[in-house]
Parts: sequence; structure tokens; C-alpha cells
Amino acid sequence: MANMGEMESNMSSAQEKNPSSTTALHELPPNDEARPAVFSSTVQEILFVAVATMAIAMSSLLTGSVTVLTSQVQTDLGMTTAELTWLAGSSSLACGSFLLCFGRLADLFGRKTLFLGSLIFYAVFALGAGFSQKPLQLDVLNGVMGLMSAASIPPAQGMLANLYPRPSKRKNRVFACFSAGNPLGFVFGTIFSGIATQLFNWRASFFLLAIIYVVVVAVAIWVVPTDHGAKEPLSLLALKKFDVVGTILTIAGIGMFSGALSLGSDAPSGWKTPYVLVLLILGALFIIGFVFWERWYEYPLVPMFIWRDRDFSLVITILLLGFLAFPIMTFWISLFLQELRHYSALMVAVHLLPMAIGGILVNIVAGLIMHRVSNTLLMTIGATAYTGAFLLMGLQHSSSSYWAFIFPGLLLAVVGADFQFCVANMYVMSALPDDQQSIAGGILQTVTKLCVTIGMGISTAIFDAVEAGGPTSHGYFAGDAIAPYSATLLYCAGISAISIPLCAFLRIGRQGHGGNDKARAAVGKRSSWCGRRRTKQEVIEDEPMGSKV
Repeated sequence: MANMGEMESNMSSAQEKNPSSTTALHELPPNDEARPAVFSSTVQEILFVAVATMAIAMSSLLTGSVTVLTSQVQTDLGMTTAELTWLAGSSSLACGSFLLCFGRLADLFGRKTLFLGSLIFYAVFALGAGFSQKPLQLDVLNGVMGLMSAASIPPAQGMLANLYPRPSKRKNRVFACFSAGNPLGFVFGTIFSGIATQLFNWRASFFLLAIIYVVVVAVAIWVVPTDHGAKEPLSLLALKKFDVVGTILTIAGIGMFSGALSLGSDAPSGWKTPYVLVLLILGALFIIGFVFWERWYEYPLVPMFIWRDRDFSLVITILLLGFLAFPIMTFWISLFLQELRHYSALMVAVHLLPMAIGGILVNIVAGLIMHRVSNTLLMTIGATAYTGAFLLMGLQHSSSSYWAFIFPGLLLAVVGADFQFCVANMYVMSALPDDQQSIAGGILQTVTKLCVTIGMGISTAIFDAVEAGGPTSHGYFAGDAIAPYSATLLYCAGISAISIPLCAFLRIGRQGHGGNDKARAAVGKRSSWCGRRRTKQEVIEDEPMGSKV
């Protein structure tokens, strides 16, 4: 027996030194750090991740581009304030309304075709926007471009999640890069648009977007792998699984609610205007109806079980509070630099450049440390950085130094955005099974897009109220025209500060190391009943899995 024990010990030691020698005896776990087999080279893999990142950047690139050319477009096309508001909001409205719909389409009928088609038509409509001669034409084309961005994000995120299904350092790096597309897209949009507008005119900004995405399409045709997952044939069952009622409710609800928020500040009687109130109430009712429908329907568009996970709900809430402020801060800082400091579009882009550089560096750091550091700590750092950034910029005066207030504020803001989005992206993708990864991405992106619309509505109301009161003769901002801008930034600081104490209730450890097998098993268990109503016994068995709200 002693000899047998010694022999087993020697075999174990040999296996540790040369794992390949045990292949005949045991099935080895997959090498999570290896390149996915569908890619023939690391170059192809890198290009695919870059293409996916450009997909998530589509909407924010457009929003950033529009931000710095509003003044020139208004003069050239004679746009009213309302038409200018829709220029900035139509793409986000269309994107936010249709994300869940396209997420379900991608999961059911395949991701590659939808992904490539959305990229192609985005480039086509960007070219058309550059030739627009009327305000309505430009507004509509911006909305259609937002629709195309909604069609590209869920399949891109779904493909990434399927190619990197298990926690690993490689997956962390990939999703850190992918996550960077959302916050950095806005920043690079302002930079590219500023340069193009300064050198040529506002039309060149849309032509540049078209050129960029023609190149992206050419690369995507080569690097995007073929769908290997099961696809639903067109049938009544597929239509049932698509959840037509849920899709209509979410599009109508988010569309009406977001539209009311976009229209409220510029309506004839403000928020008291009848059509604004009707849209707001109907939108809220449709969203409430959507929640009740999803709890009852056999094949829900958004599986309601995910909200029972306390950490999932907290992560989404914390991210929501951050995105009620981050894009809003960027918009008002850009407007402040144009209106009060009279910077050209190019100079605005240059002064926002630290966000782009800092964002790239922060995402690299996030990809390297997510498997080493508690992700709860990263979310807390992000919430604190957000609050500090907005508070710093909100307390400046018109004559304050850029280097003392705006520069450090921009750097802190991207720390908050990138840390929180990276952590949320990884966690949300692990909350749903492999065949629902596109809808998981749709949930996350819908939250962020809806937050931009809500945040813009709230901040615009604050700006208008402070501006209507005229310059104050006493207090911190006495006689300073920056007061309404500062009010919007202090709103951002207040809303983001709420997320700091919420981080104390998070229980997210490290993501991307080998210790997440238990969590993956829980997801696998839930996936067995996802898409159908559970039995009473399954509900009872599921109670210990994760914490409840």
C-alpha cells in the first residue's frame, strides 16, 4: 500500500510537470488563455475585437460628432432650437428604443448577418447625412444611424461572449477594449468632428464617419467568424420566442418616455405642454406593462430572474447613476468651451483630448487588474472618481484655469466611466446563458442610452431654470455667466455621489480568474429553464443561488 501511495504521488508530480502526459487518462480543461480556434492568427483576433469595439462606439461617435458642430449646422441650415435638439437626441432615442429588439433578433436568427448589415447601412446613411439640405432630413438620417448602431451592438457583444465564454485574463483584456468603445467613442467623435469641421465644414464630419465605417466593413468581412450557434428557422414558434408583444411594449415605452424628455425643455409651455405630458405618461405605462408582461410570458425578451441577483441589480443601478452624469458633463463642458470661452470646434476637441488618452490608459489598466483586484473596489473607485470630477468642474469660475479644474476633472471622469463599464460589462455577460448573450448586451446598452436621454432632460431643465433667473448678485457665482453650466455639473456630482454608499453592498470579487466556476455553474443551471416558465420545484431549488434584492 505504501508503494502504491508513493506511485500515485509520483504520477501526480509528473502530471503537474507535464500535463499533456495525462491526456489519455483525463480530459483536460480548456486553455482559457489560448486564442479562440476560429481565428487563424492573433492579428485576425485583434482586428475582430477592434471591429466589435467600433460597433459599440457607433452611437457615441455620432453623438460626440454632433456636439461640436451644432453651431455651424444651425447657421447653415437655419435650424430651430427644437430641430437642433432632435439632431442631438434622435440617434440616442432610436438606439435606446430598439436595442432589446435587435438583441433578441441576433440571438434567435444569427449575429453575423445583422452585424455586417448594420455596419454597411450606417456608412451609407452617414454619407447621406453629409448631403442633407433640410433640417428634417438631417434629423431623420441621424435617427436611422442610431437605429443601425442599435442593430450592431447586441450581435457584437454576443459574438465576443461566445468566443470567450469562460473567465480568463484574455477575456478581461478583450472586454476592457470593447468597453472602451462606449465612453471613448464620444470623446473621439468630438475630436474627429472638430478637426473635420475646422478644416472643411460640418458636412465633412459625416463624410469622415462614412469613410471610417467603410474601412470597418472591409475589415469585418474578413475577420468576423461564421455563426456556429443554433439558429431558429422562420416559423410560428420562432415568432413566439421573439416576444412580439414585449418588443412593441419596450419600443413604444422607451421611445415615448425618451421623446418626452427630449421635447420637454423646448416645448411651448415646457413640461406642462399637453403632448409632452401625454408622451411621458404613456411611455411610463408601456414600460410598466412591459415588466408585468415579461414576468408572465413563456419566452420573455428580458428574463426577470436576473433582477433577483442583488449584485446584478446593484451593478446596473450604480452604472445607471454614473451614466446619468458622465455624458451630460461632456456635453455641457463642450458647450461651455464654445459659448463662454469662444473656442473653435478644433480647440474644443484639443481640450477634450485628455479624456481620450486617459480613457485608453485606464482601460489597459482595467484589463490587467480585473483578475487581481476586487471588482467591488473598482466600482467604488469609479463612483468616487466620478463625484470628484464633477464637483471639481462644477466649482470653477469662467476665468478659472483649465489645468486646475477641467483637465484633472476630465481624467477623473474617464476613470469612473471605464472602471464601472468594464466591471458591469463582464458581470452582466455572465448573468445570462450563452444563447442569450446578445440580449444581455442589449440590456446593458439600453440602460446607458436611456440614462443619456433622462440625464439630458433633467440637466437642460436645470440649465434653463438657472439661466432664466439671470446673473446672481451675491454668492459663489455672483455676476458669473457660468452659473447655469455649474448647476448642471453640480447635478452630475450629486447624482453620482448616490452610488458611493451603494457600492458598500456589492459582493463582486475578482473577474477573469479560474475561481468563477461556481458562478458559471449557477448560470448554467439557470439557463436550463431560461425561456420557459419554471416549475415550483425549480424556484425552490434556485433560492440559494446568489443573493436576492
